[in-house]
Amino acid sequence: MTNARQAALAYAHQNRERFLSELKEFLAIPSISTSPEHKDDVQRAAEWVADQLRSLGMEEVKIMPTGGHPVVYGEQLKAGKDAPTVLIYGHYDIQPVDPIELWTSDPFKAEVRGDNLFARGSSDMKGQVIASLKAVEAIVRTGNLSVNIKWLIEGEEEIGSRNLGEFIKKHAKMLKADFCINPDAGMISADAPTITYGLRGLAYFEIRVYGPDRDLHSGLFGGTVHNPAQALAELIAGMHDKKGRITLPGFYDTVRKASKAERADIARLPTTPKHFLKQTGVPALWGEPDYSPEERVSIRPTLEVNGLLSGFTGEGSKTVLPAWAMAKISCRLVPDQDPDQIYKSMVKYMKQNAPRTVKWEVKNLHGAGVAITEKDSAGVRAMAKGLEQVWGKRPFFKREGGSIGVVVQLQKYAGVESVLTGFGLPEDNAHSPDEKLHLPTWQKGIDAFINMFYNIE
Repeated sequence: MTNARQAALAYAHQNRERFLSELKEFLAIPSISTSPEHKDDVQRAAEWVADQLRSLGMEEVKIMPTGGHPVVYGEQLKAGKDAPTVLIYGHYDIQPVDPIELWTSDPFKAEVRGDNLFARGSSDMKGQVIASLKAVEAIVRTGNLSVNIKWLIEGEEEIGSRNLGEFIKKHAKMLKADFCINPDAGMISADAPTITYGLRGLAYFEIRVYGPDRDLHSGLFGGTVHNPAQALAELIAGMHDKKGRITLPGFYDTVRKASKAERADIARLPTTPKHFLKQTGVPALWGEPDYSPEERVSIRPTLEVNGLLSGFTGEGSKTVLPAWAMAKISCRLVPDQDPDQIYKSMVKYMKQNAPRTVKWEVKNLHGAGVAITEKDSAGVRAMAKGLEQVWGKRPFFKREGGSIGVVVQLQKYAGVESVLTGFGLPEDNAHSPDEKLHLPTWQKGIDAFINMFYNIE
């Protein structure tokens, strides 16, 4: 271990209490991006982050406007043109705190209880932003960065990063880097350092089925008018076969097959069928029998009903035959599926299967592409080694079942792949009351980031 690395790690250990104090200061800002009444707080959080970057000697630090909340940018390019450039992503906005009565302590007065720090945004993701800031601080206060560094800290992640795509597209040259470190993914458990190298995409639809021109008396018309709710239920039921495979025409045509090595890495993960049963409370698991539960939520595409609505749903009884029925349906996509093609596949299914007794429409509400990072890339190698140096074990590699917009946008518009990691835990109650951050894991995370910078080739 180099003297410079040792000095940076020692600095981080010596300043842990101050790092925690500054995290508490950051958490005290109620930067709830979805609430107009917190607009000034969101701006205040952006200014707080910008001040942190300036204190680290970053150059070109600016709070840049978007169509909504601003992006904080900063850079230090002193390492020279031949040195690698690392972009660090984060977000300073947070979720609302409702229901407030379920919090044990004030969500904006961070409180340490045992090994955990409780506050809104502590895990998702102000704690992760501070971890990256303090790792860089430890390096620049004890030596010099051997890489160029850029920062992209947004204020709209919790509302879908609705303006970030256009921002990245407009500033692609400014954001150009060899790779991006994104600590918004988290770990499987406190003793299982994790790198996420893939994110599924998304195709999201609303299906409406129409029957009569108004709700009808079910006693007078039931049995002679096809009930739209029944017709929709039958259509949805037909979207899977008995083995859990999706029946939309051509749905699997472009699915990239996972390699044996990739499936072996997935088999290493400590997420057994018992894990899924415990997490969900279901009596039994469901899905394609040729794939493990972890594979079904990561390397396989899915089709899920997210909501159903039709007819009378109030207290008591009302005997109506509803005029229409609606379903919200999402498909999680894998390489090399395309959201627009999946929409066409859904429309084709409806044309082939919807009965003549009803009318229907499919609204294409949202689509997001798939993101994959090469596991042998320089960024993944440096981060994996950094995690192993701290935890003493090879990290787990996984694909995430969900989607993170910025990863796809950086890849699409700036050609920058992301290394997804982070030090939040599944039990951190992100987005829920009593959100918390496990401090021993967070402190290890700062050390891992420091090592990562020194590992970059």
